[in-house]
Amino acid sequence: MTEQKKFLNGFRSSERIVVALIALFGVDCDALAQSDYPNRPVQLVVPYGPGGVADVGMRIVADKLAARLKQQFVVENRPSGGGIVAASAVARAVPDGYTLLMTGNPSAISASLFKSLPYSVLTDFASTSTTAYFEPLILTRANSPLKSVQNLVKAARANPGKLNFGAINPGSTQHLAAELFKSVTDINVTIVPFRTSADFATALLRGDVDVAFEFYAAIRGQIADGKVAAVASTGQKRTAYLPAVPTVQESGIKDFEVVSWNGISVPAATPAAVVNVLTRAINEVLPSPDVQEKVSKLGMEMRGSTPEAMTDRMKSDIAKWAAVIEKAGIPKHD
Repeated sequence: MTEQKKFLNGFRSSERIVVALIALFGVDCDALAQSDYPNRPVQLVVPYGPGGVADVGMRIVADKLAARLKQQFVVENRPSGGGIVAASAVARAVPDGYTLLMTGNPSAISASLFKSLPYSVLTDFASTSTTAYFEPLILTRANSPLKSVQNLVKAARANPGKLNFGAINPGSTQHLAAELFKSVTDINVTIVPFRTSADFATALLRGDVDVAFEFYAAIRGQIADGKVAAVASTGQKRTAYLPAVPTVQESGIKDFEVVSWNGISVPAATPAAVVNVLTRAINEVLPSPDVQEKVSKLGMEMRGSTPEAMTDRMKSDIAKWAAVIEKAGIPKHD
């Protein structure tokens, strides 16, 4: 027997042994193939421009993942209406764990706000973990007589059609929060859309709108200066950054809750072993004291989840916002 034949026979025997061990012990071939993930830089696509609360929060997560997994996580901003450009790009990316997408509550809204999308957020992506939660606040001028949710509702019912609610961008979480509040309290108010947070803040201070729905990060300067007062927060519990402010539910509106959230998704065919690596790493880095300290200034709470819990949250929010959009008569985008 030649040396070449001896080598080939030995290789085939070794191969048979590996196959037998896999069959005997249930070793996951996919896991073996992905055991060195990540071994090159990972791209994290954010569907918003740089500098916003979602972008800043995701960059904090990316930095911590880079340190944990010993590989660079590069944030790429691809802003567009409904986040469609970013999501379309990631849906078409190679499903190897090296192209990630920030998804979340806005993704659930887009699923119902557009007549059609070039992807399905539920079937073209796989969830890894949630990363951040942040709720809108109900705001008034500091000298407004509308000092509580009860006062606000009472005034709206006594003066139908007279109060104006301000929120940015039709179809945004803030705008739909205002629509949901209007619906569950059965009040007649006008919801006025604004292009930017600065625009509606000016309108609020000038008295052009009576109430506004906005996230803390966009209005914290005016709150700190005592120009704007938070009437209520919209989540299940009081916020850590404004602990004296009651929730809407505490104020007697039991069927109202709005909490926006972000998470990280991957193309649907990404190997389970890669998803597991990302999920574990995200859940390990989020509780870090330095992470929690940084995001608290943005009005965010960093909290991870299982992939299943993130997907369930997405399904629930799609149904929730579809009902709000339909009841409010908001026209769908092409």
